[in-house]
Amino acid sequence: MKILDWYILKRYLFTFLMMLLLFIPIGITVNLAEKIDKMLENEVPFSAIAQYYLDFTIYFANLLFPLFIFLSVIWFTSKLANNTEVVAFLSSGVSFWRFLRPYMIGATIVALFALVLGMYLAPDASKGFNDFSYKHLKRNKKTKETQNIYRQINENQYIYVSSFDTRRKKGNNFSLEYFEGNKLMYKIHANSITYIPKDSSYRLVGFSKRIIGEYDDEIIKERRKDTVFDFDLDDLTPVKYIAETLNYNELTDFIDKEEARGSSYINRYRVVKLKKWSLPVSVFILTIIAVSVSSIKRRGGMGVNLAFGILIAMIYVFFDKVFGVMAEQSNFPPEIAVWFPNVVFGILAIYLLYNAKR
Repeated sequence: MKILDWYILKRYLFTFLMMLLLFIPIGITVNLAEKIDKMLENEVPFSAIAQYYLDFTIYFANLLFPLFIFLSVIWFTSKLANNTEVVAFLSSGVSFWRFLRPYMIGATIVALFALVLGMYLAPDASKGFNDFSYKHLKRNKKTKETQNIYRQINENQYIYVSSFDTRRKKGNNFSLEYFEGNKLMYKIHANSITYIPKDSSYRLVGFSKRIIGEYDDEIIKERRKDTVFDFDLDDLTPVKYIAETLNYNELTDFIDKEEARGSSYINRYRVVKLKKWSLPVSVFILTIIAVSVSSIKRRGGMGVNLAFGILIAMIYVFFDKVFGVMAEQSNFPPEIAVWFPNVVFGILAIYLLYNAKR
């Protein structure tokens, strides 16, 4: 590798690392200042707080990874341009594409790290971060849907519970319907359903089963009945942030299972999965934009480049958040919602790169 490549690559990675080390403590300080009262009020152990901020660091870094890259590239490339180093490189016969190569090598290293982080490390951190938040900081908020739960268990079975107490593992007004094609074969109803962890069974009180016959129906009633179903407690009331806590393989299996059940949150889960791929791609796009914007020496100096860079970063975050929420809350295709910001900014990157090359 040439001296030029090492020179730029070291600056790329070093500035990115410094950006992380600068902003993460700021994020921790702001979060601690906001949450310290609740932590003291709830007498949270120091070990739990320390683990929370370790998880927060990984969660925060994964969330803002592309922006850290973007700002760090603008920062050190603007310094190169202000010191006329970029002009010296290009005047020596180095083409702009050759000048861009170490940036792409650095982007590849960071993108691979972001891919591993998002698929396998961030989910564990997200679980710890959310568990702590709901246990110690959001005690009045529930982590699970507990009212009017309607779910498809498999291809044939549908269940409904009007309310579910996660602490007592007990639900009210339970019903299960079994279909073959479009034909209802039987329906089970119970006044209450209670999960029994000892043998992973369920206790139904006020049990009745109606078997649909060709000419008449058969009705079976029992005061109490213990039985086993094809679903477990987590299937009945999944945690709201469950998708964020699963690694890529687990998330893929989970989405397949939830899709077969007809889950109303399937778009939310798909958005989480697709972002694990879109984030590493955004590293390349934002790196190209940052180099194109900051490699030109401007009259206003670094301040102009940073201001322009921050504006682009804010627009990118706006697009990413708005389209993500649209997909989660409606039938808007998750693929379009997740990849649209990258497509738009990819076109912008090509345009800016073409003008910078000229």
